[in-house]
Amino acid sequence: MASDLATIDWHAPWLAPWQAAGEPVALRVLAGENQAAALNKTATGLSVQFVPQSDLPPGVAYEQHIFDTACVPTREGLHDFFNALCWQQFPLTKRRLNQLHVAQIAQTGIAPVRGPARDGLTVFDENAAFLIAPDVLWGALAAKDWHRLFVDLRSNWADATLLLFGHALLEKLVSPRKGMTAHVYRVKSATNSIASMDAWVAADLTAEKLASKPFAHLPVLGVPGWWPANEDPAFYDDASVFRPPKPPEESLA
Repeated sequence: MASDLATIDWHAPWLAPWQAAGEPVALRVLAGENQAAALNKTATGLSVQFVPQSDLPPGVAYEQHIFDTACVPTREGLHDFFNALCWQQFPLTKRRLNQLHVAQIAQTGIAPVRGPARDGLTVFDENAAFLIAPDVLWGALAAKDWHRLFVDLRSNWADATLLLFGHALLEKLVSPRKGMTAHVYRVKSATNSIASMDAWVAADLTAEKLASKPFAHLPVLGVPGWWPANEDPAFYDDASVFRPPKPPEESLA
């Protein structure tokens, strides 16, 4: 619902990078404007436009329609609102994801069970976060060494940049809960600007890489400075959220 946009706290650390693009749209929608129209009025130089969901013809795949028409069907409410913001902020990455989706559809059709590449594409689009970080931080994250990552290496987070990308993840974090987890994709762009990250990620993405699930799992409220309760090291003792790595034999089963 459009009224859900009123619940967005643009000062939350994970949403602050999206405020400049998102808040003007939200205000237009809350004033009664159609969400697709509000998005189009606040986006300049974008290669797609946003249209009502009813513009998607019956029987036509969503990703195929975007590829063929450069029109993104958009429903009212938080989910498609954040998806549209991703198109505005990361146009190269979103275009690349669309191209990869359409290529996979051409190979396999619209099947009830998606293959590994489309699974990886969906996870990325819905739940990814981008991390620029020193090797020591990435190693601790990949190993799920939570105490080292968040307590021993806490000061190292000052040298890292974490930016949420997945629109379902952004939607969920409008009402944050401790267990919410991002699929983190390591980025090695020249700078931590959104434009630089967008260009790097778009060039890096391939179906083969996404099929390999190149993600690390990160409970986002554990990020230093993102949640007051995590100032206490005991915050990370909750094994239902900060789960230990699987034993090697279980990982191979």
